[in-house]
Amino acid sequence: MSLLTPEGLIRLTEATWPPAERRRSGPFTLRHGAGGGKRVSAATVEGPFGPTDLDAAVAAMRAMGQVPLFQPRPGDAALDEALEARGYAVIDPVVGYVAPIGAMADPALPRLAAIPCAAPLAIQEEIWAAGGVGPARLAVMARAAGPKTYLLGRLGDRPVGTAFVAIHEGVAMLHALEVLASARRQGVARAMMTGAANWAAKEGAAALSLLVTRANTGANSLYASLGMEQVEGYHYRIAQE
Repeated sequence: MSLLTPEGLIRLTEATWPPAERRRSGPFTLRHGAGGGKRVSAATVEGPFGPTDLDAAVAAMRAMGQVPLFQPRPGDAALDEALEARGYAVIDPVVGYVAPIGAMADPALPRLAAIPCAAPLAIQEEIWAAGGVGPARLAVMARAAGPKTYLLGRLGDRPVGTAFVAIHEGVAMLHALEVLASARRQGVARAMMTGAANWAAKEGAAALSLLVTRANTGANSLYASLGMEQVEGYHYRIAQE
C-alpha cells in the first residue's frame, strides 16, 4: 500500500504551501497566489462544470490580475479536454515522491550539515534569491501553519543550501530546495534530505515527501536513488496570451 495517495499528496501540498486567498466560482476553486508561483495560483474543479462555469472562472482569474491557469488533477479528464479544446497549453507536469521517515533519517548526519531554523536567516534568503525564490515565495512559507522549519545546508563551514519543510497529517513535505551552483554535485542536497527527515522524525512525522517537475532530471535521479516512491502528480494548463 502506498504511503501517500495522489489525493493525499494534493491535500499535503495545499496545507504546506498555501495560497494567499481562495475563492469560489461555481464548481471551481480559485487561488490568489500573490506572485508565489503556479502551485498557489492555479484553479481546480470539484464536480461537473459547463462552458459558462469555465468562462466565469477565467474572467474571475483575469479580474484578480492573474493569467488563467488551471490544475487538472487525477480524474479531471473532462477539465483537461475542455482546456485543450480552448488552446490551453500543458506546462510543468510534476510528480510526487514519498518515503518512510525511517528510511530517510540518519542520526549519524553531522549536526551542522543541515540546521533547522525557526525563521529564514539572511543567508538563506540570499541562497533562495539566487535560485529565483523571492519574497512572494517566502510569504507562502510564512503562511503555512503547523510544524515547519527553514533548513540551512552547509558544506564544510560554508552555508550553501536551504529548504523549507512543513508537516500536515503526519507527513512532512519539503519545498524550495536550493543549493548554490558552486556547491552542487557534492552531496549537499542528499545531506539536506537526510536533515529534513531527521527534523521531521523529531516532530513525529511518519513520512517525507516532495513534488518536482518531471523535466528536472537531476532531482528526479536523486530522489529515485534515495529509494523514494513515486506518487502520481498533475500538470497545469495555461492560457496562451
